Parts: sequence; C-alpha cells; structure tokens
Amino acid sequence: MAGRLQDRVAIVTGGVGGIGTATVRRFAEEGAKVVVADLADEAGRALADEVAGSYVRCDVTDSEQVGALVETAVSAHGTVDIAFNNAGISPPDDDSILDTGLEAWRRVQEVNLTSVYLCCKAVLPVMREHGRGSIINTASFVAVMGAATSQISYTASKGGVLAMSRELGVQFARDGIRVNALCPGPVDTPLLRELFAKDPERAARRLVHIPIGRFARAEEIANAALFLASDESSFVTASTFLVDGGISGAYVTPL
Repeated sequence: MAGRLQDRVAIVTGGVGGIGTATVRRFAEEGAKVVVADLADEAGRALADEVAGSYVRCDVTDSEQVGALVETAVSAHGTVDIAFNNAGISPPDDDSILDTGLEAWRRVQEVNLTSVYLCCKAVLPVMREHGRGSIINTASFVAVMGAATSQISYTASKGGVLAMSRELGVQFARDGIRVNALCPGPVDTPLLRELFAKDPERAARRLVHIPIGRFARAEEIANAALFLASDESSFVTASTFLVDGGISGAYVTPL
C-alpha cells in the first residue's frame, strides 16, 4: 500500500534532532524522498542513510547555501513537493527584553525568521513551475499568546513566521501551493530538557499551563507536519495550526 507521501520530495531543515529528526523519519515512512538539511554533518548523514534519503550541509541564514540546497534537491529528484522549514534556535541569552542584547536578538531573528524567508523564496519558483507544493513553517504557540517565560526575540521571530506564512498561503493558493504555520507547544526535546534541567522552576512554570499536563513528544509534532504535507490537508492553507496540548484554549488550567 502506497504511503501518504509516496514519491514526494521533501526538504527538512533543522533535520537533525527533536522535531526535525522525527519528521524526517515520519515522512520517509510514508514514502517521501527526504533531503535532510542541517549543520551536524555526521548525524545528518547517518539519518539520511537510515531513511534512504540525502544530506545537504546548509546554513539556512545564507541565501546562497539555501539556493544550493533547493538546486541539489531538484537536480536529484526533479522537483520539491514539500518544504518543512523547521530550523530554529532558542539560546539562553534570549530572555526578557530588559536583559537581551542586540546581538542575541539579531542572531535569533536570522535563524528563526530570515531563514524561513530565504527557504520560501528559494522553493516557491520550483513549486509554481510544477503547480503544487506544501510549505510548512515551524512557528510556535507563543506566536499567538504571551509566553509565561520570556524569550523576547524567539517570540517575535515566531510571530513573524506566522504572519509571513499567512501572507504566502493567501498569495500562492491559486498556484496550487499551500503554506501553513505549524505552532507546537513545548516539546520534549534534548534542547528543552537541557534548558529546563538548568532551571527546574522555569520548567514547572511552563508545565503548569499545559492542560494535557505534559510536554509534547517530537513524534506528535511530526504527525501534524505529515498531515500538512499530505493531500489530506488539501483545503488547508494560510492556517495557524496549533498543536499545543490545549495551552492556547485555556483560561484557567486545572491542577
């Protein structure tokens, strides 16, 4: 039985670790030819080998490297059907606006927002030529509501991703291209565990606001990305696709 992404070509940026790795595996399970993009060469090649895909080293803040990533995918497979623009950072020096320096602000904006702009800009002409495509941009639940724990540049960058995804989803809908913002809640990834292991109080503050009572598993976010990548979401575009355990719907969270 054919998978839901059988013979589709997918690029996944930030493909090594957490949501990226889970999505690479999920896309491959459903028949996609996956191009893994990251800066972690050894892990990236191993993951690509595992799923019979390919690995491309790419700094997603560099327009030339992003262009080369898309060109490599097209040269190898003829097109790009799915672009999961997932690369992002959440460094500890991105904190309250009162404490976050300009350098930290700019670094987060470049990786989290400018990279999505560059990836969309590079892949849209390919998708327009073929008359179809699904672009999934990783935003966050903090793009639609205030965060309990401040990360000022991260929050602003994800708000930008959300707004840009809406505009592109509307602009390119008649070209057969769907663009959606995937907005996860807190996900149990190595990055989150490392951050909260250093500050258990911060973790407790985050966890108390989740009605389901736990962090998401990376595989749960990958399943949401799969839905948005597949034809099952053929009438979904310019959407704010929240996968947040009920955070954004809660007024008071029961304890």
